[in-house]
Amino acid sequence: MSDALALRARAEAEAGALPPLLARADQLAGTVLLGSHGRRRAGMGDDFWQYRPMVAGDTARMVDWRRSARSDERFVREREWQVAQSVLMWVDQAASMRFASSPDLPEKADRARLLALAVAVLLVRGGERVGLTGGELPPRRGEVQLMRLAEAFSREAIEDYGAPEARAMLPQSSAVFLSDFLGDPAPVEAALGKAADRGVRGVMLQVLDPAEEAFPFRGRTIFESVGRSLAHETLKADDLRARYLERLAERKAHLAALCEATGWRYQCHHTDQSAQSALLWLWQGMDGGPE
Repeated sequence: MSDALALRARAEAEAGALPPLLARADQLAGTVLLGSHGRRRAGMGDDFWQYRPMVAGDTARMVDWRRSARSDERFVREREWQVAQSVLMWVDQAASMRFASSPDLPEKADRARLLALAVAVLLVRGGERVGLTGGELPPRRGEVQLMRLAEAFSREAIEDYGAPEARAMLPQSSAVFLSDFLGDPAPVEAALGKAADRGVRGVMLQVLDPAEEAFPFRGRTIFESVGRSLAHETLKADDLRARYLERLAERKAHLAALCEATGWRYQCHHTDQSAQSALLWLWQGMDGGPE
């Protein structure tokens, strides 16, 4: 098979996975009751929002004379405040996310991309603009944008652990970060610090496999990263359990404290738990609802 045919075959295989992913996300989003998202407001922007009666302080330049001609009142044409309606996402696509301790469980990456896309479906239905951090995919509305997000979420990175991208985050916008957050915490700290400087608030969902929480290993064990760049062999894995669980607890506490300091919300989700409950938490967290 020529390189061109091989590339086309790979492209068709990857494209074929997008509709099922989007369909699953749409089905999951349908389990969450969609109400008013609460961030729509008037301001500078390109898109029409609503007409309202002219009030004291409005100038003649603000009047929509065509709409006003159909009534005895004068009406002002309001536009939406674009910045307040932009939601930027980062979904970890590194090798560590492709871990599943059992064939009965989804990979962390599969759960993360499903949740992210389901959130995007809800946001787009609510009139929000959704995009990716880093400027690769600027916030937009519509079904075409959902397809672009599905394609972006389906890519895989070669690095063992992912680092959040904080470039091109619009001031006063919102953000959603999904990862196992098991790598170097410094990039996470830098990203949330930069977000806080720009008035960006968001939610951070740590996605873990239940085995990563329980450490059910005994005796001789070889621990190897999914990307195969790191490996460690021990004859007594059970001797490492207490130290591992302590470090994991420290990492989770650090992430929670970091979110609290920057105005974000943190939650840990396990892949053996309901995706619906995680989606509901994400939606409520973005809406300022209860933890």
